[in-house]
Amino acid sequence: MQPTQDFLSTPRRTLDVEDYIDVVRRHKGWIVGPAFAALVIGVVGAFLWPDTYVSTAVIRVVPSQVPEKFVPSNVNVEMSQHINSMANAILSRTMLTNIIQSQGLYQRELRRRPMEDVIEIMRRDIRISNVLDIQSRSGRGPLSAFSISFEYDDRYRVQKVARDLVSRFMNENLRTRSNQSRETTQFLKDQLLAAKKALDELENRRTQFRVKNAGRLPDEFQANLQALRSLETQMSGIHGALSRISQEKLLLESQVQIYRDQLASLGSSGDQLGASVKNERLVQLEREILGMQTAVSGLRERYKDTHPDVGRAQAQLGMLKKMRDELLKQEEQKKPETDAPRQANPATSRAAKDLEAAVARLQSQIQAKDLEMEDRVKEQSQLKEAIQAYQSRIQASPVMEGEYADLTRDYSLARSKYDDLNTKMSQSEIATDLENRNQSETLEVLDDASLPEKPSKPDRLLIVAVGLGLGLVAGAFITGVREVKDASLKNLKDARAYTNLPVLGTVPLLENDLVVRRKRRLVWLAWSAACMLGILAMTSSIYYYYATKV
Repeated sequence: MQPTQDFLSTPRRTLDVEDYIDVVRRHKGWIVGPAFAALVIGVVGAFLWPDTYVSTAVIRVVPSQVPEKFVPSNVNVEMSQHINSMANAILSRTMLTNIIQSQGLYQRELRRRPMEDVIEIMRRDIRISNVLDIQSRSGRGPLSAFSISFEYDDRYRVQKVARDLVSRFMNENLRTRSNQSRETTQFLKDQLLAAKKALDELENRRTQFRVKNAGRLPDEFQANLQALRSLETQMSGIHGALSRISQEKLLLESQVQIYRDQLASLGSSGDQLGASVKNERLVQLEREILGMQTAVSGLRERYKDTHPDVGRAQAQLGMLKKMRDELLKQEEQKKPETDAPRQANPATSRAAKDLEAAVARLQSQIQAKDLEMEDRVKEQSQLKEAIQAYQSRIQASPVMEGEYADLTRDYSLARSKYDDLNTKMSQSEIATDLENRNQSETLEVLDDASLPEKPSKPDRLLIVAVGLGLGLVAGAFITGVREVKDASLKNLKDARAYTNLPVLGTVPLLENDLVVRRKRRLVWLAWSAACMLGILAMTSSIYYYYATKV
């Protein structure tokens, strides 16, 4: 039992090159078989895999022909975002269904799958790159461009579909930009109409307010104040004129009285002393009346007629005038008594006539002064009414200042909004016209959709090489597993290593020749059949590929 335990516990010896060659020789069938099977599978798969052609078109982003500072664009979306939005529109179900039906694409897939799955397949076959800066061929600097590519198993259809996609992309760009610009213009037009309506309403309210409160508006305060000052100045001038007229009238009346006294002096010498005394008293009253009238005019300039001081002054003036009238009445009563003696003397009669003519002339002047004073008094009353009106306007200005300020502020804001919208709408109309003329930022085909000469995939040589390599790896793995599980002694090295005994000789394996030949014949037939089937499969797939390609 001890040798058996030593044998079981003995580790495997290290293999050398001869051992590896012997392993390959013993298991060559397990190495060649998987490699050949993988080769057949790779060739059949590579040549049954249909060719896929790719057609690519490059589209250039052409900047606006008019600088942005002159005509701002209505489309303020970055080109990358704009391209993504257009790509979503082009890759929609309706658009792709139209392309599939019009170009006759994916006929095999349509027979086996629903339309939704075929549309997803086509979306994967379409590739739209981002906007990149590429170097121009003329060397004028980088250009902003992006590419559209489509892959399909028909090289002619793939070019048609790529061109169709480019055309739809260009049309979608024009339609989108035109619609956005037109919608922006229409929106601004609607906003402008609303702003104009609000402005007209505020303007009507402001006009009605100004008409209703004409002359009392806050912005007319300074004008009213200046007018009031002007009226007060005119009132002062009228007061001065009235004083002047009163003085002139008093002088004329004094002169009349003097002439009348002279007429009275022509009567008798006895009466001359009394007349002179009366004349002096009359002159003094005239002076007092003149002073009192001046005082009353001054009081009226400062106070109203209802003021107590004005009333007292007018009462004193009336009393002085009454006294003067009594003296004049007494003089008139004494005139008839003195007329008879005067007629006796012709010289006295002539002098009396001259004095009477002078008195009549002075009285006509006094009447003219009275008329002028009446006109001045009327003008004074009119000025008082005007002054009161302007004073009421000035007093009413602060009351309506808040309401008028609100109306003015709202009107200014509405006017500013209307002007701003009007300017923006004008710019938007110009931008829309620019879009309609295709002079704004547009897309231009830089490289047309190409007609592919060679398929982009599959790479058949790579597929065959990878298949053959995987087959060899699989065969090597199977050989290694079989070798690890096989614990028998293969050669003299194993016998010496695992028995620790000297080998004196070897006896060859004796087998039945008939059995050996039958076994070899079966193996040969199996390998021949496998090789024939593999070669037939590879040949058929290659023939099918070239036959269908033509």
